[in-house]
Amino acid sequence: MKKVLIISADDFEDTELLVPYYRFKEEGAHIDVASMRKGAIRGRHGYEIEANKALSEINPDDYDMLFLPGGKAPEAVRKDMDAVNISHSFFGKNKPVAAICHGPQILVTAGLLKGRRATSYKSVAPELKLAGAIYEDKEVVVDGNLVTSRQPSDLPVFLKETIKKLKEPR
Repeated sequence: MKKVLIISADDFEDTELLVPYYRFKEEGAHIDVASMRKGAIRGRHGYEIEANKALSEINPDDYDMLFLPGGKAPEAVRKDMDAVNISHSFFGKNKPVAAICHGPQILVTAGLLKGRRATSYKSVAPELKLAGAIYEDKEVVVDGNLVTSRQPSDLPVFLKETIKKLKEPR
């Protein structure tokens, strides 16, 4: 059974966390949601999900994929060194990382996008470029282990590529 780690916090974009969460479940994956603290986190539109793990408890070796939803949550998450270190671990072991909307901000803080093709929500694009990413304004951009997307309307194409990465043998 594949294991997916979702990292988020309050003010996540509801569809960008919940739609992938249920798609991963449909694929039979085990999912942990991690935040700065355990407990309910609330999306921008009022939906809640339980963060069953604190970032400090996470061992990245236990997971097959890292998923970073957007909204305003990444702005808070990127300040947590555990989130930055977890991201480094996934990249260091070439494990799949999927990020949508503002999710790539965590990867910017971790210094992981230099020379990588990526996309994000349009307001985050200048930050990606400053971090050395090769920005592409497309529904989905796949660059090796990295899958990025722009916004909720891109979810169907983004999830198709993300699920492909999840299913790849490791």
